[in-house]
Amino acid sequence: MIEGRSVLGLVTARGGSQALVGKNLRNLGDKPLVLWVIEAAQASVRIDRLILSSDDPEIISAAKDAGCEAPFVRPANLATNQARSIDVAHHAVSELAEAYDFVALLQPTSPLVAPQDIDGAIDRCQSTGAPSCVTVSKVDKHPAWMFRLSPDMELLALSTSQARPSQRQGLESVYALNGAVFVAQRDWLMASDDFIGPETVGYEMPKERSIDIDTPLDLVIADAILKSTVDGPV
Repeated sequence: MIEGRSVLGLVTARGGSQALVGKNLRNLGDKPLVLWVIEAAQASVRIDRLILSSDDPEIISAAKDAGCEAPFVRPANLATNQARSIDVAHHAVSELAEAYDFVALLQPTSPLVAPQDIDGAIDRCQSTGAPSCVTVSKVDKHPAWMFRLSPDMELLALSTSQARPSQRQGLESVYALNGAVFVAQRDWLMASDDFIGPETVGYEMPKERSIDIDTPLDLVIADAILKSTVDGPV
């Protein structure tokens, strides 16, 4: 609850994955990815109700054992590689009899998200009056140093708005979606075709909590980050 307005937490975790088979049930530390985000959401002070959207019986069972509701089974057409998060959110909201003012979509592929990240994004959405808020992190490599390769292997500058700088000092900071938290006002969400619109605001998360698990290497990196936070500050 925030300023008298209710918040639905929605964990999305399908069973299939091409790059990393069984991704959402892969262990990081002592528990599978899906439980990391569930526990972070359960520690949130803003989320009033937490539910899971999944097509996979094992994921549903693991979530229920952890105290997360799974009030429906996600349809197969919304559990493909092509399924979009916005469509999954539309389905989940439509399945519930209760109406909530905000929806906070959370993904197990961002297992190091913290409760304060979730609450911070919700707070920003509410305090700014924005229709939606998404978490972002500062990029390591600035687009000014990025290129495409032509069919002849020639370097084609990604950014043509300015000359390539000789050093990064003075360059404007650039941010990328980190995929951890997507918050939206319910009515706007149900009428929208994307979580991001012209008035969407961002909430910056630190790099060490912004790892997005998509490959076996990402799991190794996340495990190293996790161990470093146990041993001391990153």
